[in-house]
Amino acid sequence: MTYDVLYDPEGRLAAELPPDRETHEQAVRTALAWSSPLDVPADDVAQIGHLLAGAARAVADEVRLRAARLPEDDGRRLFAELILQEADGRLSQPCTSLNRVHNRARLIRALYERLDRLQAAVPDEAAAASP
Repeated sequence: MTYDVLYDPEGRLAAELPPDRETHEQAVRTALAWSSPLDVPADDVAQIGHLLAGAARAVADEVRLRAARLPEDDGRRLFAELILQEADGRLSQPCTSLNRVHNRARLIRALYERLDRLQAAVPDEAAAASP
């Protein structure tokens, strides 16, 4: 099986394609399974860091979309905004170590947890509707 990596800095594809949760979760499990920097070559650390960053941005975009549909005083929106701030901070740092790979993997888990909660609050029809 082969995969293509897409470069989409403007996020145009993400607006049309939902996050591939199964693939993201597999990447997270793989990254978190590495317990020592000796387990993975430095070039692979950078590559998985880029992959995880792309996944985190895709999920963060989905969280942002759903959170924006909630009233400003809704606690679920507040928590979503907090996790999104955390995501922005972590994703602004280069991924140069296994520790940062692990942090990005945990970030994706946190983003999916928040997304799950928001999906219950904001159904797909409402999230897809334009303001």
